Amino acid sequence: MTDQDAVLAANLEFYRAFAMRDLAAMDALWARQAPVACLHPGWAALKDREAIIESWAGIFSNPDAPRIACFDEHAFLYGDAALVLCEEELEGGTLAASNLFVREDGVWRIAHHQAGQIVRRQSERRHPSRLN
Repeated sequence: MTDQDAVLAANLEFYRAFAMRDLAAMDALWARQAPVACLHPGWAALKDREAIIESWAGIFSNPDAPRIACFDEHAFLYGDAALVLCEEELEGGTLAASNLFVREDGVWRIAHHQAGQIVRRQSERRHPSRLN
């Protein structure tokens, strides 16, 4: 498996954990050695791992939390770091997301997640992920 394939697989696992509300899987995906940050839409920045995992626990326990699907992902590799840009499809609309991964002990782990509303779209091209 190439690094690009491995990063995209880790990104898909992130969205699988989100869709299945699997806190153990989400926890396993987040970096343990690198600094981490997370910006959920409309939230203040979370800057430590414990706060990030607690935020996911709160989201997953909320019965009104949105269902999500990932589309149109693109990976950019920078040695032992990688950026994935994608779109998150929710019942209420589409968000643009960036997920930064770092390689820790040979495994790609997420170090940063940010998602925000798409206000203006360049084109309507969307490609489903391998999970959808």
